[in-house]
Amino acid sequence: MQERIVGRVAGLWRYPVKSMAAETLEAAEVSWHGFAGDRRWAFIRDGMVRSGFPWLTIRERPDMGVFRPRLVDPGGPDGSVTMVSTPSGDELDVTDPALGSLLGHGARVIKQDRGIFDTFPISLVTTQTLASLSAAVGLPLDVQRFRPNLLVDSTEGQPYPEDVWVGAVLRIGGLRMRVDKRDQRCVVVNVHPVTTDRDPAVLRIIARERDACLGVYGSTVQPGRVQVGDGVFLQASTR
Repeated sequence: MQERIVGRVAGLWRYPVKSMAAETLEAAEVSWHGFAGDRRWAFIRDGMVRSGFPWLTIRERPDMGVFRPRLVDPGGPDGSVTMVSTPSGDELDVTDPALGSLLGHGARVIKQDRGIFDTFPISLVTTQTLASLSAAVGLPLDVQRFRPNLLVDSTEGQPYPEDVWVGAVLRIGGLRMRVDKRDQRCVVVNVHPVTTDRDPAVLRIIARERDACLGVYGSTVQPGRVQVGDGVFLQASTR
């Protein structure tokens, strides 16, 4: 199969609890359901179970992104235990009712082994996209505003290079992923991942200049292991 290199992996993250902080990785196993341990837990708001979007997220509670989860046994089935460090420095098991009480909104935690994703299980953004948007906004933007699994340093020499990968297959280490669609953004990108301050200019500029899309979503074609430094190869178009 013909392929060409289009970049290298510059960063990897998983999010053990939906809308909480990222866990930085040097390498990750990627299955049919995304990164091992990614978004397997989420908190549901009281009275919202039957709604189209029942999750408690940064939209409702901006400081949710400074709660830091970690998998205690990453070698187990998606981590045998998930612990969460709170902003006050306490560490609680994700299933501890005290954590739900601390988050408010009548929140209770659930787990889904297939992952709790808004759209597709893998998200990717490039360093060029971050640089281009930062220039448009007029300030450097932390990658964690956009909560990707993969940060790729592209060799394509154009702004927003991942847009042209939609419909194609990427080989990254042992993983092959199809790039399914552009990632449509919401108000979460306005929230600074450390200070939790909101800047509405971020989403406003993405909406005006990018049709509200930034980065891409993908799904697994062949499970495998990826690590920082892996080459990213464009293999084929599925169209």
